Amino acid sequence: MKYFKILFIPIVLLIVGITISCERDDICPEITSTTPDLIIDLFDYSNEDSSKNVFKLVIAGVGSETILPGYELVTSNELVLPLKTTENSTQYRLLEGATVNDNDTPDDATDDYYEGNEDIITINYTRTEVFVSRACGYKTIFEDVTIQLESDEDNWIKSISPLNANQSVEDETEAHFNLFH
Repeated sequence: MKYFKILFIPIVLLIVGITISCERDDICPEITSTTPDLIIDLFDYSNEDSSKNVFKLVIAGVGSETILPGYELVTSNELVLPLKTTENSTQYRLLEGATVNDNDTPDDATDDYYEGNEDIITINYTRTEVFVSRACGYKTIFEDVTIQLESDEDNWIKSISPLNANQSVEDETEAHFNLFH
């Protein structure tokens, strides 16, 4: 009984100390805004007020064979693209009207690749880290965002324009650029 009293008080103090040290912001809520993606709306080049789908679209990073999740032979009138948080530019290959070339080996998918009308865009920006909370850490916002289109003789993308001068990407609630095709 004597040892029980001696151990009881330190155990109670330890439990109280642990309970008090936990704070509400130790878990980052899912609704907390984190590093945003770039949003590009797609429009008809001949009628700039009309939204227009791109068909059989495939998107991959330049220098990567990995397809961006959600962009493998899709139809869409909006692009949601992640930007690199460790560099001041990100490049994407956008293939319109893409098809799978099985390299004359239909039973071997390891040598398959996509063909289509490929346009390459380079997104340049300045990165700024913003503190969100202790649990969530930092998020990156992108300022002075510009998009350059590599020109070739068969661009399906006709032009890309920002919605604001000195375009920044701070949230994902609205589009940042319009793409005309």
